[in-house]
Amino acid sequence: MSAAAAEGKPPAPGTEAVWEMVREATAWCALHGLVVGDRADPQSGTVPGVGLVHAPFSLLPMHLPESCWRQACELAPIFNELVDRVSLDGDFLQDSLSKTKKVDDFTSRLLEIHRKMMEINKEENIRLGLHRSDYMLDSETGSLLQIELNTISASFPGLGSLVSELHRTLINQYGKLFCLDSKRIPGNAASSRFAEALARAWHEFNVDSAVIMMIVQPEERNMYDQYWLAKHLKESHGITTIRKTLSEVEAEGHVLPDGTLIIDGRTVSLVYFRAGYTPNDYPSEAEWNARLLIEQSSAVKCPSISYHLVGTKKIQQELAKPNILERFLENKEQIAKICKCFAGLWSLDDEEIVKSAIQNPELFVLKPQREGGGNNIYGLDVRETLIKLQKEGGDALAAYILMQRIFPKASLANLVRGGACHEALTISELGIYGAYLRNKDKVLMNDQSGYLMRTKVSSSDEGGVAAGFAVLDSLYLTDK
Repeated sequence: MSAAAAEGKPPAPGTEAVWEMVREATAWCALHGLVVGDRADPQSGTVPGVGLVHAPFSLLPMHLPESCWRQACELAPIFNELVDRVSLDGDFLQDSLSKTKKVDDFTSRLLEIHRKMMEINKEENIRLGLHRSDYMLDSETGSLLQIELNTISASFPGLGSLVSELHRTLINQYGKLFCLDSKRIPGNAASSRFAEALARAWHEFNVDSAVIMMIVQPEERNMYDQYWLAKHLKESHGITTIRKTLSEVEAEGHVLPDGTLIIDGRTVSLVYFRAGYTPNDYPSEAEWNARLLIEQSSAVKCPSISYHLVGTKKIQQELAKPNILERFLENKEQIAKICKCFAGLWSLDDEEIVKSAIQNPELFVLKPQREGGGNNIYGLDVRETLIKLQKEGGDALAAYILMQRIFPKASLANLVRGGACHEALTISELGIYGAYLRNKDKVLMNDQSGYLMRTKVSSSDEGGVAAGFAVLDSLYLTDK
């Protein structure tokens, strides 16, 4: 046994064992659909089956204490319930985001749709949430701290599930070299669990001929992650999924007097958003018209406009304020569990915190109201941006929140991208999926539904896989 294996370290790139594992792993990816579109091929984001490459991945799973894993899993149903309850308080959402909308047109347009639904007392009796709560393990405190809660387009349930299988396969074959046991990789059925939640919502709508409509971007190189859900829906539940962009919905869709959403002549029971979370998804009024049309319909929305707004950075910061959680949850034990995972979150109305962030920018992250990776501000840029915003005056500061920067422990890992493997000092982020379904007063599903592990080079601030900052990974549970 090598010294590296004895210490639990990954093998050094260039060794025969590594390259054998890389070849086995990349072949496995091709055979099992762990693939994404190749950016070098212009058709890879629009034509299925053209220009495929393996998804970027870590060669071996990342270690995590089992106690942290259990803590994160226990939080999932609590956050699911919290999202639902906050979504029902329209005034709280409107008031909390009132300053943000003055300086952020995207948030303003979402709030406008939400306000219109409030004015007509639009009720969503069947409410479906497919969420992902992201965490990092802070090395200084040993605490598992939440980074954000995603309530729209929680990506990678399909490919994330496959990475767990890949690592189990590799460890079964090579585990003795590294003293690893595949049984320490927790099961990950995120893809089938999300499909089950979508199917149960479809059944609650109770129209046998209806389809599920997935809202997608015009170019989507992560389409295979989405197709895994469609595959499960068809093969396990007999439900057809159609894919439409927002502009196609505007061109082909209409709502009947009874609220039924019709797209290209077909009844839509459920609209599942894998787009619509960024201003780039609304290049014209057509896309905004489509979003409003969907909200006005009786179709189940995943998420509804209310659920979408609950996932904004500003609402996350508002919920971290003293005594706010008590407005939505009664169980003191559940409130304590949520508070334990909250990192420091502040509004930029707090002059002392802003002053502290200017003096020590390395201890903070400046977050705008954006999803999708590549938007946060770090390091000296925090200081420069805050000074600039202060000079602008007015409500400019309301477009951002400040968050305590989390410092996870870095560890060596072998990262595989484009068939090449390189060793790097890395940090990881754990995402826990949650599925929540209710029909009026009856909760039909409230579960932890798998996980997503993403690993990135420790010198990289951002962490999105689709955005090109990270690789897919899985978990290896340890006693400490």
